Order: sequence, then structure tokens, then C-alpha cells
Amino acid sequence: MGTQWDDLKIFLAVARRESLSGAGRVLKVDPATVGRRVARLEASYGAPLFAKSPTGYALTDAGQRLIAHAVRVEQAMEDATEEMMGTTGGLTGQIRIGAPDGSANFLLPQVLERISDDNPDLDIQLVALPRVFNLTRREADMVVAVSPPTAGRLTVQKVTDYKLHLAASEEYLAKYPPITSLDDLKGHRIVGYIPDMIFDKELDYLSETGVERVNLASNSVSVQINWVRHGSGIGIMHDFAMPWTNGLRKILTDEVSLTRSFYLVRHADDRRLERLNRFATALVDGMRHEVARLEALT
Repeated sequence: MGTQWDDLKIFLAVARRESLSGAGRVLKVDPATVGRRVARLEASYGAPLFAKSPTGYALTDAGQRLIAHAVRVEQAMEDATEEMMGTTGGLTGQIRIGAPDGSANFLLPQVLERISDDNPDLDIQLVALPRVFNLTRREADMVVAVSPPTAGRLTVQKVTDYKLHLAASEEYLAKYPPITSLDDLKGHRIVGYIPDMIFDKELDYLSETGVERVNLASNSVSVQINWVRHGSGIGIMHDFAMPWTNGLRKILTDEVSLTRSFYLVRHADDRRLERLNRFATALVDGMRHEVARLEALT
């Protein structure tokens, strides 16, 4: 059976976007054409590759088996392109990074800007979502994570530690009773994560403070920071985010001082790709430098 790479490329796009329209946007192909190509591929294999679910197109067992092979074909095509183009010049093509929205908003933009300055022919995409990314489906080329994954054919590199502290705006602190101990927090409005939407245990910051109620909650770090910045309450903040906000002050630094870590996660097969290796090196070096620079300002 002569399956074409173009058909596998469409299959991968549907698997990653979980819809015909999403795949069509990525490939710049009409969704009806995407549907016909998928149907042709399914007919050639004699098995359905997708099942329509309430959330979109989900892989069947046959689709799950095919995706591993399709990704290897994709990898081989990228290897060939990279070898033919050479690796001595600047980086080219497109690289997509997934990251939690805290690092994506306050740390990675300036790091990626510098990488872009050094590689003007490279297109960089930053996907900022408060969830775990699926590298098996190649939702991203690499992911910045706050804890190392324990399953999957992945490589994990620790990037750097970062610090977090309780903080409030000067406006809030002037309006409400003084805070001299953790017990005093009980009389204050607390900002934090929606408890059942914490996607990684490392983000359960407030459990270390004894706080039981979160008055203003969001799954987005950026929303939490805006609430604190506007004087809405007290929350745990990344030290590297504080230089980007005005009028904030750390509080109870002796009682609450958290340390977390960033990890760079990649698919194991990508270790052969010099292009991605070079990008990963620049990303890790840039993140380490930027965290140290911003934390020194607080």
C-alpha cells in the first residue's frame, strides 16, 4: 500500500487539532478536502482512524497505532531537510513552544525576542495555556514545564529554579489591617488558583500557607497578578513577574518563601535534530539569565 506523506501530514494535523477545520487552518486547505483525504486514508487502511466525539475528532485504536509511525515519518522528513540545508547559519523554519501562562507572559517573551533577533528567518510560536501539553501528538516542539514528566518517550532538562512570595499592592496594604503573621491572612481577601483546575501539584502554592479559602480564583496566573496589582487581594506571585507590575510589595517573606523549577521537555526522537538542539540551548541559557536578572530587581 502506497501511503503518501501528504496524507500522513493531514492525518497528523487532524490528530493534533482534533477537528477538520483546525487542521485545514494549519495546512491552508479547505476542511472538506481534509475530510476527503482522511476518508481516503481510512479506506486504504480498512479501519477508521478517528471517532467523532463531543470535543472533536478523537483517535481510534487504529489511529493511535498509526500516529507513532506518522510522527517517525515526519521526523525523517525534518532530518532530511535539516541535513540538506546545513546547520551553520541562522535557524529557519518554525518552532512552537508550549508554556504555562506565568512564564509565557512575564519571562519567555523577552527571551524569545532575543532568539528571534539572532535568527531573523526563524518563526517562533509560543502557546500559553495552563495545562499539560501532549508532545506525542506534537502539539509543540518543546514544552516549558513546572515538574518533570514521568511517562512517555521524552527528554527532560532542568532549566532553573525560581522563587515565589506572598505579595500585595501598596494600596491594599494601606487600606486593610497590618499583616505580621500567617494568622493575619484569615482576615484578608486571598487570590489564587481555582482548586480543581490546578493542573500540576507544584502550582498548589497556598496549601503551604494554611489558607483554606480563595476568595478570588482563576486558572490564569496573569489574571491573579492583575487582581493583586489592582488591590483586590493578597496572592502568591513569581518574583520574576514583580518587576513588570507597579506598586507591589512582598509580605511575610520569612514565613513564606517558595522555590519551584522550570524544566524543558522534548520528544526523545528530537535529540538528533541539530536545529532543535541549538534552539533549546539558546532557550535554556536565555531563561536562566532572565530569571536571575528579574529576581535581582525585586
